[in-house]
Amino acid sequence: MIRCALPDNICGYRVITTTRILNVAEQVGGAYKLKPLCLHNSRILLYRRIFGNEDKVKCPDEQLADVSNRILRKCAGVPLAIITIASLLSSKGGNKIEWFKVYNSIGTGLENSLDVKNMRRILLLSYYDLPSHLRTCLLYLSVFPEDYEISKDRLIWMWIAEGFIQCENQGESLFDLGESYFSELINRSIIQPKYQGYCVMIEHCRVHDMVHDLICSLANEENFVTILNDVYQSSASTMVRRLSLQNSKIDQDMPWTTISIQQVRSIVAFQPAVNLMPTNQFRVLRVLELQNCQILQLCSLKHIANLFHLRYLGLIKTCIAQLPEEIGNLQFLQTLDVSENGLSSLPSTFVRLRRLMCLRVDIRTRAPKGIRNLTSLEELSMLCIDDSTDIVEELGHLTELRILDIVFRTGHNNSLQKSLLECLCKLRKVQALCIMVSGECNMDAWVAPRCLRRLELPHCWFSALPAWMNPSLLLNLSFLSIAVRKLLQEDLEILGRLSALRFLNLVVGHRNLGILGKFFFGAGSFPCLIECDLKGFIGLVVFELGAMPRLESVCFPIDVQETIEIADGSGCFNSGLQNLPSLQHITIYFHRGVASKGDVEQAKAALRQATEIHSNRPTLEICL
Repeated sequence: MIRCALPDNICGYRVITTTRILNVAEQVGGAYKLKPLCLHNSRILLYRRIFGNEDKVKCPDEQLADVSNRILRKCAGVPLAIITIASLLSSKGGNKIEWFKVYNSIGTGLENSLDVKNMRRILLLSYYDLPSHLRTCLLYLSVFPEDYEISKDRLIWMWIAEGFIQCENQGESLFDLGESYFSELINRSIIQPKYQGYCVMIEHCRVHDMVHDLICSLANEENFVTILNDVYQSSASTMVRRLSLQNSKIDQDMPWTTISIQQVRSIVAFQPAVNLMPTNQFRVLRVLELQNCQILQLCSLKHIANLFHLRYLGLIKTCIAQLPEEIGNLQFLQTLDVSENGLSSLPSTFVRLRRLMCLRVDIRTRAPKGIRNLTSLEELSMLCIDDSTDIVEELGHLTELRILDIVFRTGHNNSLQKSLLECLCKLRKVQALCIMVSGECNMDAWVAPRCLRRLELPHCWFSALPAWMNPSLLLNLSFLSIAVRKLLQEDLEILGRLSALRFLNLVVGHRNLGILGKFFFGAGSFPCLIECDLKGFIGLVVFELGAMPRLESVCFPIDVQETIEIADGSGCFNSGLQNLPSLQHITIYFHRGVASKGDVEQAKAALRQATEIHSNRPTLEICL
């Protein structure tokens, strides 16, 4: 079958399969057995994970050296085993007795064999070391197929709907607590983070194949999740609690004759397995996730609206044209995600969902009057606001909002802009704010809350850097996209002291205002910045030694003639790019002006030479 997919002349093609079973590889032919890490590299991996990022060969604590060597021998050079054990040991501190307890718990481990059963023994050790609430949250990941990229926010809202997250302190956010659970699983190397862009934000995660095998097996044994696919069938119990439909090749009649679905609490379906979903009434269903499934022919949305106990309803990319009026019957609904369907509006009964905490709609979706009643709302994205101040004023009553993404189609409507700023000043719990404006909006009257983590105002302007942009107050700000008409060198130094900042998109109005002058990124500035995009600068941008030690991607403008003028004797562009040790990608916005074609080519050559002499050989993109 594979041969049929290749051209007639298949010389030069190779088909590579991976497996953890040697016999399978031998039968396929040309088996290559991946060698384990040597003891030297195993130590580096273990000590780096426990003691820091430096290349460590010797254990910093001599008392732990002996037990760490014993543990490494049992891991037998398998990276997943080493990382998993390292995460477990790091939670034990430097207590030698606790380390020996871990060593004794491994049993025979992988010392004499790379057998999957021994690998499972090590993974089980980390699993049972988890607190009970984290074990439950981890097992829930078995509802997703192998290698599936899981949205962090989607997962946390599902945990909340299932009741896995319980706040002990009054006023504590369920989502914030769920985020701490997610981070703990990342820190323990149980799940793997998937970053957005250049390691700026963790938006998704995935589960290693062996960990996924383990939790699917445990979920099956404990009747926690019933998975219908080619591998896992229903558990020994006939009572289904949570149902994951992952493969439509299963006999559609077989499952429902042998199991009871009256007590199903969750249904997570994947296209095209959604066709297997029974049309029965689910009396106690809390979670219904149908992302990417074509549901119009499957069931009526009016039927879904009768699921009175529903907490989570995920309908992303399900091709629904509108929500029924009956949606207002879901009095316990906490999360409603109908994004990427092209909905133009929400039904008027929607405002009866007073327990709703998360609402995700399309960029063109408009909300009905009465949205002020949704006082439990913590996330609202992306809501469209046109020419009515009523909706803007109502937003000011949603004081629990943590995440707000809005599309503001105001043009130059000053009264609407004033209402928007008054609204934003009331939302003191906002951690992430994104405003897309068709036109321009002056933000000088707004003061950001101290809990701000992410700010995206691509078409909103500040006359100057606002006074509240204080590094001692904005301790958690990691993502910043703003436009400032006039920026001074001291303003850039203030931004450079934002200790958590990982992404910066900074637009200035200097070209329009005719402001010239160099800008310097000084030593020690932007210690955590990963990605930097600068626009609107006229003068040269200089990177001094010690600036931006973690920067991987940089974009900045420069004139062609200026590029030639600052080239050194060898014709190499010299603005300090060589001082950025982690640099991987450079984008240059060229302003050609009156430069000739020959000048442009000379400037390009100077930039290319600068990348070639950089230790990382970063990629270069030039935009004219």
